[in-house]
Amino acid sequence: HDIPTSESVLSAMSASARSGNTGYAPVAGTDKLRDAVAQRIEARTGVATSRNNVLITSGGQSALFHGHAAILEPGDIGLYIEPCYLTYPGTIIAAGGKPVAVRASSENEFIPNRGDIDAVADGASSLLVNSPNNPTGMVYSPSTLSQIAEAANRHCFTILSDEVYESQVWEGNHASIRSLPGMAEKTLVIGSMSKAHAMTGSRVGWLVGPEDTIAALAEMVAVTTFGIPEYIQDSATFALSRGKEFEESVAEPFRVRRAAALKLLSEQNFIGLVAPKGAMYLFLDIRSTTMTGQEFADNLLEEERIAVMPGGRFGSGASGHVRVAMTVATDRFADAIERLIAFAYRRQAC
Repeated sequence: HDIPTSESVLSAMSASARSGNTGYAPVAGTDKLRDAVAQRIEARTGVATSRNNVLITSGGQSALFHGHAAILEPGDIGLYIEPCYLTYPGTIIAAGGKPVAVRASSENEFIPNRGDIDAVADGASSLLVNSPNNPTGMVYSPSTLSQIAEAANRHCFTILSDEVYESQVWEGNHASIRSLPGMAEKTLVIGSMSKAHAMTGSRVGWLVGPEDTIAALAEMVAVTTFGIPEYIQDSATFALSRGKEFEESVAEPFRVRRAAALKLLSEQNFIGLVAPKGAMYLFLDIRSTTMTGQEFADNLLEEERIAVMPGGRFGSGASGHVRVAMTVATDRFADAIERLIAFAYRRQAC
């Protein structure tokens, strides 16, 4: 985010620290925060959720690691969908697993289908999904989630669902695969205060799953991070208490920037884009320039001082793309998109 943590959240953090909550906190998370997360999830998904289903973690990344550690034995196959967030394969390796990609194609707007999963699913122990998606901005429909659930049931693997962008949905609605029939016991959900509440540096995340899994992982947290500070947990509890309106205020600048970018990109026909339905990114198809994503990013940075991420960093099937993060002020962002378009126009293949 270029959006700072709210002053009201920082005040709650300071008040808690000054009142003495600076010692060791409950390793699995405070009851207040676990209850708040459980209530939020139950209200939004309709799935019965209690504090015993919730483990508070040091950000979403820690939840990703602990979730995989709960599922994977050494050498087990952990599936993930490409394009993907950069840390996914390394997280599976860190948990002792073997990462194997489910390659979603640009022709299908980077949405995975049953065939993509079945092609690599034999012997897999887990599948990591991410909706809304980083880097593509795609939001998985109920139909897509049903196909993923069917594959999980057929191949007997557990789902890890990274839902950290669920408050940033621009078209349609977010759905959690945990809410599908029979999937609550076969799914671990990763969430975070980072994106929804602009608390990236506070490192507050959670893992939601079956009670026995959460209880076992609390033992693991005791020998890894040993929990997170109580005053930070108290500030997260306060932030959650502010409800959807607060989350919408954090998301609104990205909604505005997305609209500005889509307008500018609609006025040309040499950069491709599937309009992102969620998250804070644009995933641009720059193959008309004949440059790879890496070449495009390097030259754009050199000539225009605009930084984007090469698509190949997110998976080999996205090498002709770049990811644009909508994380600068709206006027600067619109100017950067105009300059990026002009740069791509100059580099078109004759």
